[in-house]
Amino acid sequence: MQDQKTTLIGPHGGYRNLKTFQLAQTIFDLNMFFCNTWIKSWKLKEQMTGAGRSGKQNIVEGSQDSGTSKKIEIKLTGTARGSFEELLQDYEDFLAEKRLELWKKDDPKTLEVRAMRFCGRIDSSDWSDLSDRGFIDNSEKMANLLICLIHQENYLLDRQLQTLERELMENGGFTENLYKKRKEYRGY
Repeated sequence: MQDQKTTLIGPHGGYRNLKTFQLAQTIFDLNMFFCNTWIKSWKLKEQMTGAGRSGKQNIVEGSQDSGTSKKIEIKLTGTARGSFEELLQDYEDFLAEKRLELWKKDDPKTLEVRAMRFCGRIDSSDWSDLSDRGFIDNSEKMANLLICLIHQENYLLDRQLQTLERELMENGGFTENLYKKRKEYRGY
């Protein structure tokens, strides 16, 4: 981490190392598969794929912009959180409309999903594991898998927002630090 006293533009980017981005990438991939497989309405498919993309991309943009604006990073991270909440509601609506089961938080099937570790782009071994566990051909299981992952993502984003808020309060923002640097430069 760069020393805040010697540089104006702080560290930024590095989103690929964020757990929120890695899980968002997983959700994006699985959401695209789900929508292309089970969503027949063009409009709903566009909304769901857009929400999944928006969640992921706002994490990327917020992380990249963080060097010059902590405020924008917080805003975009919050926007990502909102996009995933929208996507969560779409999956809950899908299950309700199809009269399929929404797994409860403590259901053994939910606990099985929570024990699975997904972070990043889905590779062939992940798809094989999902197929072996019966998710690929079952819309109820796949929707509940995505609901579990989105709940995890929302929890992580809430924690990330708390951390960003604390950092802003402790270190100030770009404009505040720019003012301090200008005063130091001018010698007063």
